[in-house]
Amino acid sequence: MRHLLNAYVQADPAANIGDFESLSLTQLIIDTGIHDAIARKLNAKGQLSRNAIAEGIINNVRKTIIRDQLTDPRFYAEMSLLLDDLIKQSRADAVAYEVFLASAEALVKQMAGKNIGSHPSSLNGFAGAIVLYNNLSSLPATTFQCPTEDEAKAKLALELDVAIREKAPAGWKGDDTREKQVGNALFPIMSKDREATQAILDIIREQPGY
Repeated sequence: MRHLLNAYVQADPAANIGDFESLSLTQLIIDTGIHDAIARKLNAKGQLSRNAIAEGIINNVRKTIIRDQLTDPRFYAEMSLLLDDLIKQSRADAVAYEVFLASAEALVKQMAGKNIGSHPSSLNGFAGAIVLYNNLSSLPATTFQCPTEDEAKAKLALELDVAIREKAPAGWKGDDTREKQVGNALFPIMSKDREATQAILDIIREQPGY
């Protein structure tokens, strides 16, 4: 959590974001910082206790993780662990409460940045391939073996990215016949492992860029 604080918490001035009523609490935290977000949306009437505010933040972060977890399972599994750490933090006094808020803001910003570590530069600009790269090593598999070297794993992710872009028919998501066509295109790349192919297809299906 200390790494999160150092990497993501900045004392930037609040931005004028207009109609904040239409924005989620987590989006407001990203746009204005956590104190402004609390004052504008979560505790606009100024009647909530520190614990009630903390629970509201936790519930909003949890909701975001549950909503988006299928888009990048490994990333959101790590975010869920960080949320567990956040829940365990004390809010017993003013200092502890401010530490909690700083940690919460850091977690929300890391979720927005979708950053779980470095990836090879060959993946820069390929958001979908980065998601595949992140998840290849944690796929259920029978014959498929994820490359152990980062560059080889990045090459595989890009190969999958190209295959989906070149061979997926229009409107394939939700259409059984077309989804089978996509699976067939991925099958040889995934070492003809049906379990791994289905798992990576499930992740690809959730990506807005495909």
